[in-house]
Amino acid sequence: MSTTTSTPPAAPAGRPGAPGTRTAPGTTGGARRPGVLALGLALLGLAAAVGFVVRRDTARPPFQGVDEHWLRWMGGPHEGLTSVCAAVLNWFGGPAGVVVPLGLLGLLLVRRRWVSAGFLFGAYLFGSLLVVQGLKYLVDRPRPAHPLVRVDHGSFPSGHAAGAALLVVLVGVLLVPLARRRAWWAGGAVFTLAMMWSRTWLHAHWLSDTAAGAAAGAGAGLLAWWLCGPALERDRMRARDRRGAAAVR
Repeated sequence: MSTTTSTPPAAPAGRPGAPGTRTAPGTTGGARRPGVLALGLALLGLAAAVGFVVRRDTARPPFQGVDEHWLRWMGGPHEGLTSVCAAVLNWFGGPAGVVVPLGLLGLLLVRRRWVSAGFLFGAYLFGSLLVVQGLKYLVDRPRPAHPLVRVDHGSFPSGHAAGAALLVVLVGVLLVPLARRRAWWAGGAVFTLAMMWSRTWLHAHWLSDTAAGAAAGAGAGLLAWWLCGPALERDRMRARDRRGAAAVR
């Protein structure tokens, strides 16, 4: 009489969370991270708190002296390489700069990452329109005198700084592998600081406007990431499986 040993069926390859499988390099496993939620809410709360303070006295908030002192440092001369850099950043953060998120959206659609494309579209609208424009109309702070570029209504918060920080978060979440994100966040922080500098250099915003804008943009991106993280990870895994299947044909 022979004895047979049954072998448990193997878990489907590539299924997130399946026994015996490892998470692919550069992925997060799909779990929501409490730290992301806490940081996102803290940054959004900071931007809202500064906005509340400014709204109580838009002409002379408590930190107006610091804003004016910084603006004097940005007095000029407005020429040479610094002027060119500020002009490029002004273009990048303005209406023409929408080509960057549109290009990213097109890339995701080409890769058939439908959930990621929807996330990008929704998070960009949430951060740019609901958060930034909402704060602009609620606070209604006057801009510095004699801006060097064309500006719209409301100085607080800086839409350029918010857009830069938001874009850094969205690109990092959607395209940058986990192992390289620390370097990406560092480079993104430098880029956002450069955008903040350019807005004050061009006398388009007060320093506090740019700080609150960066906080609002990053906070909106982090909150959206926390909400949609598991769905984004599943979308990433499906795209990876499609590439793997195409490679073995």
